[in-house]
Amino acid sequence: MKRKKKTMKYIFYTAIVILTLLAIALLFPTWTSNIKGNNSISTLEQVMINGTGHEIMIRGANKNNPIVIVVHGGPGAPETPYAVKYQNLLESNFTVVNYDQRASGKSYHFHEDYSNLSTNLLVDDLLLLTDYISERLGKEKVILMAHSSGTYIAMQAANKSPEKYEAYVGIGQMSDTLESEKESLIYCIDQAEKAGNTDDIEYLQGLTEQIGNGEIVTPREYVMKYGGSTRSIDNPDGDIIGALFSSEYNLLDVIRYNYGMGYSQEKLVNHMLEKSLPTIVSKLDIPLYFVMGTYDYMTSSNAAKKYFDTISAEDKHFITFEKSAHYPQFEEKEKFNEWMSDTFINENK
Repeated sequence: MKRKKKTMKYIFYTAIVILTLLAIALLFPTWTSNIKGNNSISTLEQVMINGTGHEIMIRGANKNNPIVIVVHGGPGAPETPYAVKYQNLLESNFTVVNYDQRASGKSYHFHEDYSNLSTNLLVDDLLLLTDYISERLGKEKVILMAHSSGTYIAMQAANKSPEKYEAYVGIGQMSDTLESEKESLIYCIDQAEKAGNTDDIEYLQGLTEQIGNGEIVTPREYVMKYGGSTRSIDNPDGDIIGALFSSEYNLLDVIRYNYGMGYSQEKLVNHMLEKSLPTIVSKLDIPLYFVMGTYDYMTSSNAAKKYFDTISAEDKHFITFEKSAHYPQFEEKEKFNEWMSDTFINENK
């Protein structure tokens, strides 16, 4: 009887400790690390944009530097929990603004109705966010930088209101989605054949018709497995442990991240498959830069180049990073920072 009481007491106290740790993890305050300097900025805050709370992170060594607004991909996969790890060099010469899009990450609110979520709504959010940042930091124009499916949103914003932006930088640029997914599938099958993975070959070949019809995308776990996502770093999106160890996200935010990503992809991916970007934007009235990793098969570099060649723009550039896949801004961050500085700062001196 005494042993049973001791066991029950042990279980009780263990449960209390576990619940306490979970409560701390869920509600632990979040922040972004301080940047030294009299005119620096480093803030993580919730701001109302277009009727919903958006989490915005602003970081830079000097608020007078050019502003870069980063539009994350996914859909629904914010870069806030790992951006600081990779953009430290950029922060010396630029004020970098990351934000969690509506229904994504820290901008996902359990009480909110997202049934109207659409790419058009995300474009409107971005345009109003741009106005907010420009007014807050006193800049007439900002550089618009987008990654992966974020390029689907950002290119439309740049096309709709070019007067707000100094330039558009598309990294892992979306293009003809159907063509890109076909190339991704062929790449994965080819790599599986080289590795002698017969099970993978059989499974991927079985998806040919569905992918060819635009019903599904090439399974991302296979693109990642065969090096079409990253080459020299671990894939940063969906890194739950990494997010938990960042100061920008707590356990509640990680839960919101996963809910938001699932919901956003369910609502948006099919639309992106059905209505590819080249059918929406064929001209830009601002300088245009596509930055692609040679090994990118999340958003095919070859398909992006074909799209680039058709776009009407007086000032356009296709930049290739030879050692990267889908994340050249992270995998070759020194080279990327040098390119950004040469393009937007040194060139203007």
